[in-house]
Amino acid sequence: MFPKIIKLILAIVFLLYGGYEFYESYIGNGIFLTLLSGMMVLLFFKNEIIFLAFLRLRKQDFAGTERWLNKIKNPETSLVRKQQGYFYYLHGIIQSQNNLTVAEKHFKKAIQLGLSMTHDLAMAKMSLAGIMMQKRRKREATTLLAEAKKLDKHGMLTDQVKMMQQQMKRI
Repeated sequence: MFPKIIKLILAIVFLLYGGYEFYESYIGNGIFLTLLSGMMVLLFFKNEIIFLAFLRLRKQDFAGTERWLNKIKNPETSLVRKQQGYFYYLHGIIQSQNNLTVAEKHFKKAIQLGLSMTHDLAMAKMSLAGIMMQKRRKREATTLLAEAKKLDKHGMLTDQVKMMQQQMKRI
C-alpha cells in the first residue's frame, strides 16, 4: 500500500524513536516501536498486496486474486525483484485458465526475475512445461520438466511430474 521508500523511512523513524524511548526509561514503548520498525522492514521485503493475493488464490478465487494484483500499478518500481517474480507468477497462474500465450509470457518473466522458494520455482517451471506441451513444443517441455523435477526437493510435485511425463509420451 505504501511505496518502498516510505516503508524504509517509517522503519528508521520508529527505530530511532524507540531508542529514544529506551533512553527515557519507557521500556514498553521502546519495545513496541522497535517491533513496529521490524514490521515495516518485513513489509519492505514481503509486499502485503501480494500476500493478500496469495490468500485469495488459496481459496481458488481467481477474480479476487486479480483484483488484488491490479492494485499494484507499476510493479517495476513499487516492488523489489523477488516480489516482481511473484507478481508475474500469480498473473501466470490466473492467465493459465484463459490465455496460454499470456500465461507463458508471465511464467517466463517470473522465472527470469526469480522466486524465493524452490518449490514455487519448480511449480512455475512445471506450469510452463504444461503450456509448452499443449503448444506441441516437446523439447522445451521436457527440459522444463526435468528442471522442475530437480528443484522439487520435498517430492510435492512428483505425481504431477509423472503424469506430465506420461502425457508427453503420447505426443
